[in-house]
Amino acid sequence: MNVKIEQSWKALLDKEFSKTYFREIVAFLKIEKLQKKTICPPGSLLFNAFNLTPFEDVKVVILGQDPYHGWGQAHGLSFSVPDGVTPPPSLQNIFKEIMADLGVSMPRQQGNLTQWAEQGVLLLNAFLSVRLNEPLSHSKIGWETFTDTVIRLLSEKKEGLVFLLWGKFAQQKQSLIDENKHYVLKAAHPSPFSADKGFFGCRHFSLANEYLMRQRKSPINWKLS
Repeated sequence: MNVKIEQSWKALLDKEFSKTYFREIVAFLKIEKLQKKTICPPGSLLFNAFNLTPFEDVKVVILGQDPYHGWGQAHGLSFSVPDGVTPPPSLQNIFKEIMADLGVSMPRQQGNLTQWAEQGVLLLNAFLSVRLNEPLSHSKIGWETFTDTVIRLLSEKKEGLVFLLWGKFAQQKQSLIDENKHYVLKAAHPSPFSADKGFFGCRHFSLANEYLMRQRKSPINWKLS
């Protein structure tokens, strides 16, 4: 699959990669490929979130659920789409909240959040793959065991992180986080079905930056150039 993963994460997760459940994930994906199934994102981008945001650089974690399952939308970062792909509705609502919260103008046609990842925002999906046009099709193959471990390791080994938990699924991960060491912000999911039930007006982007500055960390520049 030509998977790319940054060295600090590779060392930290080395034991997970050798566990039975992870070998079963790999075997499942290989079978999917042999059966000519299209997997999103492409294999080389499965660990894009880890590759772009080294463990030591993580300051904020935004937890998604499933990668986008439309053609060309997923590239391994939660809520993000590659250059040239119109931002999906949830991401458009995230941009609306940033504009309302921070007063900065966000792009209408650009939804690539790589700039956030490179500043220390880990854009983590609970499931790292999905079959094209089949939402949640890889939700039972073991990815959640892996990503729960990632959240626990972040909680245990780092201090002063901001976790943005949007929607009921993400909020179920709250128990994995030591809130004596980290700042957890919860709101409704930015989906059009729920954004007006508590996502709009949550001010998570300014609150995250205020906390980071109290921790003597540089804030995130949420504006995309």
